[in-house]
Amino acid sequence: MKQIVIACSLFGLAACATAPAQAQTASCLPAAGYSRAQLDALKTAQWQVADDTARNRLARALTACLGDPDPTLRDGIVFEGLQHWLRAKQITPEMMRALAADLEAQLTAPDPQGFRRPFAALVLSEVARADRVEPCLDAAARTRLLDSSLAYITSVRDYRGFDEREGWRHGVAHGADLMLQLSLNPALGKPELERITAAIAGQVSPAGHFYTYGEPERLARPIIFMSQRGLISEEEWTRWFAQFIPAQDHNLFASQAGLARRHNVNAFLYSVWLNARLSESTADDVLLPGAEAAIRAMP
Repeated sequence: MKQIVIACSLFGLAACATAPAQAQTASCLPAAGYSRAQLDALKTAQWQVADDTARNRLARALTACLGDPDPTLRDGIVFEGLQHWLRAKQITPEMMRALAADLEAQLTAPDPQGFRRPFAALVLSEVARADRVEPCLDAAARTRLLDSSLAYITSVRDYRGFDEREGWRHGVAHGADLMLQLSLNPALGKPELERITAAIAGQVSPAGHFYTYGEPERLARPIIFMSQRGLISEEEWTRWFAQFIPAQDHNLFASQAGLARRHNVNAFLYSVWLNARLSESTADDVLLPGAEAAIRAMP
């Protein structure tokens, strides 16, 4: 029996930042109606808010803090609280739809410090997961979610990862988590999955950048689980992997850009191949021939 060995959580949890708390900003906490001390106490109480209306109102208000420079607020409170309520099914369908719209807007909002868009994508992945588990979006809203999500991941150009003082940005990884949840949704069919694979391919190896924060593994996840749905054939996957094979006259060892591409593509291909080879499912074996052919063709 095969076991899946993808590193980190399937559902793409952000790593909890360990940097000390910074001064709260005036832009988000007043909207939530809570002080920082009250939010810390709420976290200690495992996010228990007895009143449904108050909980849902707070959930929406907290999204204003997704761009906060304090990682212990942005990641350790806002994301963790929203994730808890969404997974516990404590957010109403109406609020789920409002959150989806708010978060989609944040994917394109001004983001000078580089936190807001990645964390909006991460929380949106939890909304997409909740909709997958118990549908609350109609077909039009789900299509808008898919379109916004694809536009986000293909637009990421900020490849910063972890900073000991500022915490995580991780735009590509959070975008991959969003792709994962969408790709698992049975309401989306093969045409939608093909759009997702095209978007992922565009971030496998950004020009001149070496991935160092686990992005190839995160990009591999939606490919692994998408393949298990059986909607894309082995032949189609093999053709998809062929795009990563460099031209024979292209010397990847002759430039930093070439070395970066070799590094990133190899990391992605090996992650896909290893996890497909070792997973418990045999459905993802359709990935093996194409991934292995691409690995063997890499210099």
